[in-house]
Amino acid sequence: MQYIVLDMEWNQAWPGSYAALRMKDNPIHGEIIQIGAVRVSESREVCDEFEMLVQPKFFRKLTSKVRSLTGLRDAVLRERGVPFPDAVEAFLRWCGKDFVLLTWGFDDVRILKENLAIHHLPDEWTEPWYNAQMIFNAQTDGSSGQKALSTALEMMQITPTRTAHDALGDAFHTAQTCARLDLAEGIAKYGKALEKHENGFHGAEIPDCIDRKVLHGYSSRSQAIEAMTTAENRCPKCGREMTAKRWVSQQGHRYMAKMTCPNCGEFLVRIRLQNEEDGTVRVGRLTYSGESEAAKSYDERIARRGTRRRSRKKVEKNG
Repeated sequence: MQYIVLDMEWNQAWPGSYAALRMKDNPIHGEIIQIGAVRVSESREVCDEFEMLVQPKFFRKLTSKVRSLTGLRDAVLRERGVPFPDAVEAFLRWCGKDFVLLTWGFDDVRILKENLAIHHLPDEWTEPWYNAQMIFNAQTDGSSGQKALSTALEMMQITPTRTAHDALGDAFHTAQTCARLDLAEGIAKYGKALEKHENGFHGAEIPDCIDRKVLHGYSSRSQAIEAMTTAENRCPKCGREMTAKRWVSQQGHRYMAKMTCPNCGEFLVRIRLQNEEDGTVRVGRLTYSGESEAAKSYDERIARRGTRRRSRKKVEKNG
């Protein structure tokens, strides 16, 4: 048995762009532009590495955010990138046989499966895979929330030696972290770790959830909510800005609201606000279909509020 620690970088469509509109009926949340992986042996030794740039086919112009985070440029991907099917073929040759995938988070494999599907490639080889965050939490502080890779490195007293937001760099640091865990035990107890994981954000599969994002760097909770209502309130299908109805608060700094896209109709958005270590606010944002159970729950809450308000007015009038 060998462990393949996988990390990827991906590009997204510019909101409202031709590329976003073209993918409306067959949406992907990101197009992979870099694959990085590190092999960890059964005895937990960090072994060889794999890295490949991928030439984008659907979202050919990198967004400013992706350029800033990764340092990659359109020209570099055109010159050095290979088509996605060729990159997958090369990666699988490097992986060999009898391996499991480890990622830092749930999103990488979800994006990978979307990219495999849109290129009509099989995805059976992506199973089994495990989120190393869950194993890390279970074997360190027992927490149920996600941790940044930088936090895990600090807790393990590992000094970063590679660039962050680089697929191979992040895969290497994840591999260093995994090498200090009991991976066999972590995989055996993975189901219990998932049960303890915070429900609703970053879960493996969430019924009716069609888009999920994690956004960072807000100075306050009010600024974060404002951004979720305006600048970051984009339709998951066509990228147009949506209009928001009233936010309804839930336990644990969670909120939900109905959103309407002029092209694609109604959606339900749930957000969770969390304080980062540097004092800023992080937002976990989930978008559901307008016919989902989450959307029905929102409608019921709004209806109950309306009933209570009418009852209070009636009491005040009679009083």
